[in-house]
Amino acid sequence: MFMNRRTVRIEWGDCDPAGIVFYPRYMAMFDHSTVLLLEAALGSNKHELYKTYEFDGYPMVETRARFLIPTRYCDEVVIETTVKEVRRTSFHVHHRLMKDGALAVESFESRVWIVRDKDRPGRFKPQPIPFEIVARLTTTAPP
Repeated sequence: MFMNRRTVRIEWGDCDPAGIVFYPRYMAMFDHSTVLLLEAALGSNKHELYKTYEFDGYPMVETRARFLIPTRYCDEVVIETTVKEVRRTSFHVHHRLMKDGALAVESFESRVWIVRDKDRPGRFKPQPIPFEIVARLTTTAPP
């Protein structure tokens, strides 16, 4: 499955009064890592993706995390984001945040490919993920 890796420097605003990363900040890092993974896999940015595929997003519907090693201001960490499974209307992502080569935080998320529900204004519904996107997410190399 497709994997993307990025280096992140922990910023002052990521930390709580104890000087360690406040756990919701990890979720923001992982959310952006998912965006970057899709951009790398598909070879286009998020705005182009919306224009090309006429859909309304891929919201997170489930998440969980394990916190193993604290990270602090100025730490350089590596986030590895991998697509673990692609289903008809959803995909599952695994994030590994590494500090000095050791696993510090691990997170799992499920996302659903959605469109606006024309029968229920203001609501959304799942839509099958286009075949070409499934093909790119289930490969190991960028386009």
